Amino acid sequence: MPASINQITYPSALPDFRNLGVLLRILVIVTIMAIAAAALKSNSLGALWREVLEVSVVVQPALLLSLVVLVALNNVLKRAPYAVGAVTVVALELTLVSALYAFGRSLLAMESGSLGIYWLLTLMVTVSLLVYFHLRGRALSPALAEARLQALQARIRPHFLFNSINAVLSLIREDPKRAERALEDMADLFRVLMADNRQLTPLAREIELCREYLNLEKLRLGERLQVEWHIDNMPQNAMIPPLVLQPLLENAVYHGIEPRLRPGAVSINIYRSRDQVHLVLRNPYEHEGNHHAGTKMALANIRERLALHFDAEASLATSVTDSAYQVHIVMPYQAATE
Repeated sequence: MPASINQITYPSALPDFRNLGVLLRILVIVTIMAIAAAALKSNSLGALWREVLEVSVVVQPALLLSLVVLVALNNVLKRAPYAVGAVTVVALELTLVSALYAFGRSLLAMESGSLGIYWLLTLMVTVSLLVYFHLRGRALSPALAEARLQALQARIRPHFLFNSINAVLSLIREDPKRAERALEDMADLFRVLMADNRQLTPLAREIELCREYLNLEKLRLGERLQVEWHIDNMPQNAMIPPLVLQPLLENAVYHGIEPRLRPGAVSINIYRSRDQVHLVLRNPYEHEGNHHAGTKMALANIRERLALHFDAEASLATSVTDSAYQVHIVMPYQAATE
């Protein structure tokens, strides 16, 4: 019997210590735990402030040094099995605390003869963080699969499938070669849509998929659908979540082009700026009528998958002007490994 969505096995993995969202979470959680420890030792508001300062003198240098080491060793830890990586992280933290105790005890005002206490506190904090990120990964993984299936239901609209088939049928006698290419595009498109799309894919592959989709739409919309590609500065080896751009293009066609009687242009601008990849999609926008009103399911799905893959380092923003609707996605640049 096949497993349900909520029964999908979660592959345990250490967090990406080079991810800005992960680093911010570690800083916030450790700071909160330090304040809580200071509160337990104080009996008044004034004493709490003094305790916070005393705890911070020890905790903050150890925390910052730990983050530097974890960032430096991130790739090594990610390649190791989860259990080995987790034990290595714990061992690293205990070693760093021991080094600070040995060489910076007087500078950091660490109490003499209390190394065992520092070890115990370090162990508690490190294990708590590992458990937190493990549970967070387990919570997000089924959500990804559920959101993916819900998005598929929204993306594969019956009207698109039926219209594409009708468009191909109309070409069979008139232009058999073009009809054959259209059927190949349909097969490739639906093969990707129905696949297990939880791993990053090259940006060039996503563009290829989008071109196939737009070719199918042009069969029935003809000159009404104009496409403007601005991808000269696109990093083709960038890795992105699959089906990020194609659902947005489908929304652009459905809400921006179909309601119009005159031709309309869908603009796709993809470029790299420093260590970020920008995807900007713009389509016509009509205030009159309700054909452009959608459920926003595709946007919500993409936001969730961006958060799962890149945490706080990715964003999706929308904007509306008098005549255009724009979606702007920003993702960290990750090159494909050879």
